[in-house]
Amino acid sequence: MFQRKIYDRLLQWKEESRGKTALMIEGARRVGKSTVVEAFGKKEYESYIMIDFSIASPAVRELFKDLSDLNFLFLQLQLQYRTDLVERKSLIIFDEVQLFPPARQAIKALVKDGRYDYIETGSLISIKKNVKDILIPSEERKLSMYPMDYEEFLWALGDQTTIKLLKSCFENRKPVGEQANRRLMRDFRLYMLVGGMPQAVDEYLQTNNFKRVDAVKRDILNLYEDDFRKIDPTGRISMLFDAIPAQLNKNASRYQVSSVLANERADSILELIAEMKDSKTVVAAYHADDPNAGMANHKDLERFKLFLADTGLFATLAFKDRDFTENIIYEKLLNDKLGVNLGYMYENVVAQMLTANGNELFYHTFFNEKTRRNHEIDFILSRRNKICPIEVKSSGYKTHASLDKFSEKFSGRILEKYLVYTKDMQKDGDILMLPVYMVPFL
Repeated sequence: MFQRKIYDRLLQWKEESRGKTALMIEGARRVGKSTVVEAFGKKEYESYIMIDFSIASPAVRELFKDLSDLNFLFLQLQLQYRTDLVERKSLIIFDEVQLFPPARQAIKALVKDGRYDYIETGSLISIKKNVKDILIPSEERKLSMYPMDYEEFLWALGDQTTIKLLKSCFENRKPVGEQANRRLMRDFRLYMLVGGMPQAVDEYLQTNNFKRVDAVKRDILNLYEDDFRKIDPTGRISMLFDAIPAQLNKNASRYQVSSVLANERADSILELIAEMKDSKTVVAAYHADDPNAGMANHKDLERFKLFLADTGLFATLAFKDRDFTENIIYEKLLNDKLGVNLGYMYENVVAQMLTANGNELFYHTFFNEKTRRNHEIDFILSRRNKICPIEVKSSGYKTHASLDKFSEKFSGRILEKYLVYTKDMQKDGDILMLPVYMVPFL
């Protein structure tokens, strides 16, 4: 198991909850939910039972349909899993709980009983069919789990110090130096290619072979496609998902639904987009019609951009219909020859990092009368009743017209302005230009 930050959140829940709530860990498939929870059970409890509802027997499932005698239920679980449960010192894990909603509903009675702790893991848990006919327990506390972030990736590579040093540089507004930045960008580009799915990271560490890593990611994408077909047998979600790289490559001001699904518009597929978001495989950025501290109140649900939750998967999806040997992203990105036409990789990784830090994503487009041009701010963060616009560049910068015009238009609302790019930290007037690996500190 790789070191994951969510483990500390589990410890915090155990200490604070003391059996008064169950924990639901929600995330895309293959982000490592089951692995981290089982490791937590082994290390932090005297005993644990892990009920994997993808393989649970009919006898185990039947136990959750009658909760009138919990003594009988716990006795049967101990017999079935050959594990002794110790009051207030044991954990019961409901793995892939979305596959058996009655077990999720049972949490209310089990938590009230108070004998043991409970953690649920699931993907697609909010999809209609997975909540149909059950009462969602109010005793559930939710945590979202994401692919491994850059710091966790570095931990996997045996590096425990780089992020601490980078955070110090960011806080003190000190450049790292040109030579150090080149090395750091090389390491970060490796993260963009491998991604944060634990299986892909493990394959890279074991083989040092991008072709093998790409094969692992293709398997994960196929798994997602299977899930999408279960949610939407018409195949529309799969088509929307597969088109994400092409849509970003168009550099349009929104995801153009009609170019992917004939005779469909954004307003007709809002439910499909919601289900894609619920799958945690994608991240959505919405247009903020009025960019201010209360952007959520001015979110245009019909104007959005979609990103993959893992940029490593994005690199594979962009060339999914070709053999690995034709995937030019690996060669070009690793050698820092990405080019403008593949610059959407950087936009995707910034979206991924901002989301993993708990930010809701917004962007803004506007027409400037003086320049007679449309301008776009890639991301806008809300901070201390102000906003922080972010423009993303895939290489060095020459101009930042959109950021300048946006600043003129909304000067009274802005706290900080950021240009994210591939060079070392520096200031350009009141714009802080940051190397992309410092985005997690925003």
